[in-house]
Parts: sequence; structure tokens; C-alpha cells
Amino acid sequence: MATIAARVVPVPVRLGGGRHIVERNFLLYRRSWVVFLSGFFEPVFYLLSIGIGVAHLVGDFTLSDGTKIAYAAFVAPAMLASSAMNGAIFDSTYNIFFRMKYAKLYDSMLATPLRPWDVATGEITWALLRGAIYSAMFILVMLVMGLISSWWALLALPAAVLIGFAFAGAGMALTTFMRSWQDFEFVQLAIMPMFLFSATFYPVETYPAAIRWLVEITPLYQGVVLERAFATGAVSWFLLVHAFYLVAMGTLGMYVASRRLGKLLLK
Repeated sequence: MATIAARVVPVPVRLGGGRHIVERNFLLYRRSWVVFLSGFFEPVFYLLSIGIGVAHLVGDFTLSDGTKIAYAAFVAPAMLASSAMNGAIFDSTYNIFFRMKYAKLYDSMLATPLRPWDVATGEITWALLRGAIYSAMFILVMLVMGLISSWWALLALPAAVLIGFAFAGAGMALTTFMRSWQDFEFVQLAIMPMFLFSATFYPVETYPAAIRWLVEITPLYQGVVLERAFATGAVSWFLLVHAFYLVAMGTLGMYVASRRLGKLLLK
């Protein structure tokens, strides 16, 4: 009983407890590097289609502070935020569910000194590393296309990692409540509207007042605001509020995931 209790309680955190899980995932994907890199191309294709096609129809775009930028430069930071969200959600939902329900990977892990908190931190760390690689490559594409107009863009990569952390934590927590593959339809039902309406393709000011507040409290909107501010240089202290939102979301998700893993697997 003492051993089970020690594994379930997520604090104090043992340094390096999730390192073995990160190493395991690295060795797995080392032989499937094509699959690993495939997640990079989807947002790039979106960006190219908008930058080459739609942008010529829309023309220049004026931000709320009066700054004029190309429409592709307006959409690109939102694509970066969406890419970080999608990568984190995929890694922390479908992959986690398969390992937990079918491969029974976590049952064997928890037979070792690893605890549920180690599993949660290890899997989320891997999701963040994968997302950081995608985000760095995407930022380079933005730079080559001339869609970055400020040195504040150096913070775009940390912001993308923060977005990934928020959605990875929340995704893993929600996965522990999933009963079958059909339940993942609810994930798509939440992700798609956020992708389309979180000020991704047009400013939030275009919404009626009754709907605008609903958009502004969505998680992806927080990430879009951060990435767009850093890419265009329209930085303000209020960005700390958006960052705190994402930190709180990811931390709460990790805590819930570790508690749920303990209840599900350490019976």
C-alpha cells in the first residue's frame, strides 16, 4: 500500500523520472523518421496555399494598432499556433490511448519504480520536443517567405512550446476518461471550431459582441495572440495573461492525468 501511495502522489517530483519514457519514444521514432517529419508538412501546405493563392485576393491587412502587413503574415502565426496545438493533441490523445488500453505499456512501466507522474511528465516532454522541432522548422519557413517583421519573433518558438504544453496536458488528462475510439470524435468536435474561429483567418473584432467573448476564452486564441504579437512586434504586458492561461491549463492537465493513471492502472 505504501508503494502504491508513493506512486500515485505526484509530489515531490523526482528529477529525471520521465527521462526513460522520452528515450523510449526517441528510439521508437528513430526508425520511423518519415512518419515523425510528416507532421511538419500540413501547416506548411496551409501556409503556401494562403500565401500564394488567397493572399493575392485579400491584399494587405491592417492590424488593430494600424500596422499594415500582408495577409499571409497575418495568418502564418496562427498556423504556427494551430500546428503546435494539433501536434500536442495527436501525441497526447491517440498515442496515449493506444499505449494505455491496447499495448498495456504503462502497466509494465508502473511495475518499475516509475510513478504515474513520471509517465505524465515523460509523455508530455516528448510531445513538447516533437512540437518544438516542428515549430522551429515552420518559423524558418516563415522567415524565408518574409512573414516575420520583428526581432520579437525569437520568442515565437518558446510560445509554441507553451501552447504545446497546454494542449498536451489537457489532451492526456482527457484521454484517461476515454472509453473507446469513438470518444475521440469529441476531440475533433472541439479542435476544428477552435482552428477555424480563434482569430485564425480574420481578426476577432469581426465577431458580434455576444460571440467575441466566447472566442477570447478558448485556449487556441491565447496561443494565436501570443504568436501574432511576437511575429509582428505588437507586444504588450497583457501577453503575460495569455501565457499564464496556457501554463495553468497544462499544469492542471498533467496533475489530472497523473492522478487518473494512478487510479486506472494501480488497482
